[in-house]
Amino acid sequence: QEQLVESEGGLVQAGGSLRLSCTTSGRSFSTYVMGWFRQAPEKEREFVAAINWSGTSAYYRDSVQGRFTISRDNAKNALYLQMNSLRLEDTAVYYCAAHKFPFGGVRNLKNTFGFWGQGTQVTVSL
Repeated sequence: QEQLVESEGGLVQAGGSLRLSCTTSGRSFSTYVMGWFRQAPEKEREFVAAINWSGTSAYYRDSVQGRFTISRDNAKNALYLQMNSLRLEDTAVYYCAAHKFPFGGVRNLKNTFGFWGQGTQVTVSL
């Protein structure tokens, strides 16, 4: 059974930084596009960032470009999201995800992610 498990999120002040991790088990996702999504209260889940299987290409939503960095370590079955200059509007439950099939395109977002973590809360305060 595939599992994606996010690290504990946390409470951070606006302008601060936080790093999320996601570890996978049950199968190797080393050839899969992986990404991060988030869902704020009373809002739909939205894409945050994605990275290709080799870690050489990444794609971000506009509002996090330049503040967030996605990376991966396939040897450790791990995905990361470094979040800097956090804003109040970054408050959400963050989800780790992987494409349904290997070797996909990093910008392919529509109905392409088939494996999901349970989510971790990130709260940004004043």
